Amino acid sequence: MKIAIDAMGGDHAPRAQTEAVLQAAAEWPDTQFVLVGRTEAIRPFLSGRMPSNVSLEEAPEVIEADEEPVRAVRRKTASSMVVAGRMVKEGSADAMISAGNTGALMATGLLVVGRLPGIDRPGLAPMLPTLDNVGVLALDLGANMDAKPENLLQYALMGSLYRQKTHGMSKPRVGLLNVGTEAAKGNELTKAAFKLLENAPIYFVGNVESRDVLDGACDVLVCDGFSGNVMLKAIEGVADIIFKVLRQEMTASWKSKLAAAMLKPSFRRVKQKLDYNEYNGAPLLGLNGLVVKGHGSSDVQAMMTAIRQTRTALTGGLVSAIKGEFGGK
Repeated sequence: MKIAIDAMGGDHAPRAQTEAVLQAAAEWPDTQFVLVGRTEAIRPFLSGRMPSNVSLEEAPEVIEADEEPVRAVRRKTASSMVVAGRMVKEGSADAMISAGNTGALMATGLLVVGRLPGIDRPGLAPMLPTLDNVGVLALDLGANMDAKPENLLQYALMGSLYRQKTHGMSKPRVGLLNVGTEAAKGNELTKAAFKLLENAPIYFVGNVESRDVLDGACDVLVCDGFSGNVMLKAIEGVADIIFKVLRQEMTASWKSKLAAAMLKPSFRRVKQKLDYNEYNGAPLLGLNGLVVKGHGSSDVQAMMTAIRQTRTALTGGLVSAIKGEFGGK
């Protein structure tokens, strides 16, 4: 298998991508890795090393984080992101990973890689941490702000397949994000989607409230991109505030500082449980090829996690399984 890495996308590019690929090349010698980007910027981080399963693909342009996505993809056809997407489209790479501009990656997926037959709108599906350490796959968390009930049904089917093929779950529990657990709750979209999901060939556990998402209420959480992104930002904000308050309280006096020192190992474990680096690598499900989004602030560890997730999805035949589910050839 061959994985193309957008070496220029993200806050720590190209160092994080290059160092992660060197580690991945040593760990998985059966996998080919292609670093796509400005080769003169990548080479210094190779430190003179060029494993036999690592190669470079020149791409002189870079899509910046603040650029308008569709315009950037159409104008910068020689950018690292678009070149990597073209490799997937043409079959010279089996998958691509980018920590760059999310909107531009969505545009690359739609305009360059293309949608799978039968899929109306691909969904961004990141993993969120849960108390049981199993995690929950949530989609869509921002690729499409508006959705129809049929789109949510497609998300449910693709999400269930993803957890089966990538995480080995035989019967993933699928939940629908809603304001209450009762079947009659919600707006017109969720009410209509509920009826579709309860008759779908999935293990549907009903409506799930946002307060229960991180408590392991389901393995796949289905929602429209607007609601999902609001939920995600709220979770991130609350977690950030909690850690700030704890930091303030633990440094308020010498007694609290002493207690903090004793509890430091526990705090470290809590931080690790909620660390996005452990869950990095969100696939854009519904494309005619595997396109994976890394966090914009991905470091070496986070990029390694994204590579690992991508390899597992390729090995499990995720794209072929989704194509088969929706009648593609």
